[in-house]
Amino acid sequence: MKIIPVIDLKDGLVVLAQRGNRDDYQPISSPLCQSADIYQVIKAFLKIYSFDTLYIADLNAITGQGNNDELLKRVLTDFTEITFWIDRGYQLFKYPSKLPNNYLPVLGSESYQDDNILDIQEYKKNFILSLDFANSCALGTKTLFSNPCYWPDNIIVMTLERVGSYDGPDLQKLHDFSSRYPDKQFIAAGGIRNAEDLVALKTSGIHQALIASALHFGNISSDDISKLQTKKYPA
Repeated sequence: MKIIPVIDLKDGLVVLAQRGNRDDYQPISSPLCQSADIYQVIKAFLKIYSFDTLYIADLNAITGQGNNDELLKRVLTDFTEITFWIDRGYQLFKYPSKLPNNYLPVLGSESYQDDNILDIQEYKKNFILSLDFANSCALGTKTLFSNPCYWPDNIIVMTLERVGSYDGPDLQKLHDFSSRYPDKQFIAAGGIRNAEDLVALKTSGIHQALIASALHFGNISSDDISKLQTKKYPA
């Protein structure tokens, strides 16, 4: 099981996500890290485990209220050993030579409609797709949910109303996707509470998970992650 810590960035600060209600997100202060500074949060995550991948959502860019581009450029430059999956909403393709080697774009379905879906093809599947759901509704163009020809190998199933909650992951939805498309790697996002949830995901065929709150509040520990990596938990 690969654990990918999540950072939600808003107005230059790391915020605590709550059920997708982005207007209500506040700067984070948790048992893991009392600072909302992105550098401090990254360092706190790395004290738990030597993560090689982090996910960052630039909420300003996603909602069309500016961006955190300059800060993100510094972070990518200063943590070259980490691969950053970055969701910046709708993103025009840039030639790979212009992108840092440790940057991989996340293209969220909520930012794509019928009039711009063809832009995704410019990436030649060199991205992470996020299939976004809110209250059981698919967000964005329906084509992205029904036509796997647009899909890369790694696909996030994002259940926004479970983000920052203690409701548990949407196991049924994740199981349905992994069963229907066994050649793809699906990534759980939203509601993961503890190591037991991770074991349940693994049993359902999901081997990657995006996590924030459970790390910040100590519900998933270094020992839990190590056990999952070394398969000491039941498969």
